[in-house]
Amino acid sequence: MHKMLFTLICICSLSFGQSGPQVILEDLQFPEGPAVNAEGVLFFSDIPPRLVYRYAAEELTVFLDSTGGANGLAFDAQDRLVACAGKARHVFRLEPDGSRTILADSYNGKKLNSPNDLWIDPHGGIYFTDPRYGSTDDLEQDGMHVYYLQPGAKKLIRVIDHLTRPNGIIGTPDNQTLYVVDEGERQTWQYRIGKNGKVTDKTLFCNGGIDGLALTDKGGLVVTMENAVRLFTPAGEQLKSWPFENNPTNVCFAEGLLYVTTQGGRVYHIHLGQ
Repeated sequence: MHKMLFTLICICSLSFGQSGPQVILEDLQFPEGPAVNAEGVLFFSDIPPRLVYRYAAEELTVFLDSTGGANGLAFDAQDRLVACAGKARHVFRLEPDGSRTILADSYNGKKLNSPNDLWIDPHGGIYFTDPRYGSTDDLEQDGMHVYYLQPGAKKLIRVIDHLTRPNGIIGTPDNQTLYVVDEGERQTWQYRIGKNGKVTDKTLFCNGGIDGLALTDKGGLVVTMENAVRLFTPAGEQLKSWPFENNPTNVCFAEGLLYVTTQGGRVYHIHLGQ
């Protein structure tokens, strides 16, 4: 772990005063996948240099390198980092001793496309999206889908196979509802979670959606849109919208703060309150 020299900005409010987006980091390449661990520390990936950063007390350090192009990140119940390594085409878990366990790299004997984002359910099962951006010449799957890995299992279940290019994904703490962004169609969908991780009752949550999702402690859904982040009630009513200079790439919520990574190499936070 070593310090990196990036621009750290403590307060840089945009258009909503102190409640609006504030830049906390810039001069990155393509930040993605913000996630907060059990201690409230922020982690995020930077895809081109294949790094995962740790940001605490206004200090940025490299937490993990050679990530395989890590994108979406999450922490499991044991506070272990789980990552979608899009370039390496697998999902891995970082163990306490620093070793990595590959949790999923294929479906029906064929390589995954490029795992992008994930959500770990209350039982420890992992949902993840598997789109592809850029060249599709080496794809082995028959499309871009959503998968579920049951706790302790090695074989994936394909749970959603009717989206164009699924990207952001998150579920509710009660394990009742799963939300998925179909970036290919610019729509955000919700599903009812059933037994063994399977989902039913596909319903359009809102038009729009290009990347990551987050849930607030009050059950609001945060959706990344083109040059904006929007907050909705569980019923799909828009409560607030924050504009951004560049497209947001992902979001996460923790302890009253919404963290936003964007194209253009910036990381923001928004004070939503408890």
